[in-house]
Order: sequence, then structure tokens, then C-alpha cells
Amino acid sequence: MQFKAKVVGAKKGHGLLKKKRDALKARFQQMLREIITCKKEVGEMMNLCAFSLAKAEYSSESELGTSVLSRVKKPAVTARTTSENVAGVQLPVFEMQRDVSKEASTESLGIGCGGQAIQSCRDQHVVALELLVKMASLQTSFKTLDEEIKMTSRRVNALQYVVIPRFEDIQQWIKGEMDEMEREEFFRVKKVVEKKKARMALENQAMVQVEGDPYAGSPGGSILPEKDPELLF
Repeated sequence: MQFKAKVVGAKKGHGLLKKKRDALKARFQQMLREIITCKKEVGEMMNLCAFSLAKAEYSSESELGTSVLSRVKKPAVTARTTSENVAGVQLPVFEMQRDVSKEASTESLGIGCGGQAIQSCRDQHVVALELLVKMASLQTSFKTLDEEIKMTSRRVNALQYVVIPRFEDIQQWIKGEMDEMEREEFFRVKKVVEKKKARMALENQAMVQVEGDPYAGSPGGSILPEKDPELLF
């Protein structure tokens, strides 16, 4: 009964892990398509950013990179890490957070000339940064999901090809041993019954002989011991 319960539990666990693996693979394929689309968008946006940066530097009256570095004190864009639950697996997700109030020091760039080109360059770089954070989140989740799928597949295969067959073999062996014990017990009972019948047959035969000849079966023709002469009866 214990191994029968183990087989039932192993099969149930195998079914649940197989469903989990299928769900992870479905999310894996969806994430792969999202990564391909995101990489294409990142490539196009990086080209636009490079072109807009060239226009901003051309239209600016001073070195744009030096001016930005001298005015930036605190980061206006940060990333926050959260998690996404996919079939019991926690996947890391990166979210970009932008604090516009910290960009006040750079808003005065290009007042004299080139302000529109600098603002356009800033907006495109913010979009590119969002795409980069999204791509980093997708690739990190993709790697975590890939490792989880491999581990789940190993567990499914171990249950299917090792654990469950082993439990079933042990269960069949125990069943065979119990059947053998049952046959041995039946044979033993049969032998006991035969011996009992034989003993009863001998006893009946002896009783028949005694009833037919009271003195048969003892020395001197009597089954009773010799009479004590001192007894009065």
C-alpha cells in the first residue's frame, strides 16, 4: 500500500510538472518573439539617437557632452526591479523610473541656439533608454526561464523514466512475493489438513480394531495393563 501510494503521488507530480513545463515553454516562445521585436526597435532607435545627437551637437554653440556632464548632479532615470510570477517561477522584471524634476539643470541647454534639436535628442534618448531597459528585462527573464525549463524537464524525465518505473517494479515484486506467500500458506494448510485426515483415519482404524477385539493391540492380547492383585475390582 505504501508503494502504491508512492506511485500515485509520483504520477500526480509528473503530471503537474509536465503542465508547468508546457506553461513555461509557452511563455518562453512568447518572450522570444518579444525580444526579437524589442531588439529591432532598439536598433532603429539607436540609429535615430545617433543622428539626432549629431544634429544637436552641430546646432549647439558649445560642446554638448561637456555641458551636460557639468550640469548633471543626480540621475533622473533609475531602474526598479520587480518580479513576474509564471507558473510558480519568479522572473525578474526591470522598470524604468524617470524623475523630471532632476532634469531642471539641463533644461536651459540650447537657449541661445539649438534648443529644439537638443530637446528632440533628449526625447529620443529617453525612448531608447526605455527600450534598453525593456530588452535587459526580457533577456534576464529569458535566461532565468530557460534555466527553469531545463530543471523542470530534468525532473519530468527523472519521474517518467526512473522514479515511476522503479516504484512500479518494486510494487510488482512485492505483489509477486505476496502471491508466493499466499501459495505457500495454501500448500501448508493443505498439508496440515492431509496430515490431520491421515491421523484421524489411523485413529478411526484403531477405534474399529478396539471395538472388534477388546484385547487386541496389547501384550497378552489385552489393551489394558496387567491387573494389580491387591485391587479389589
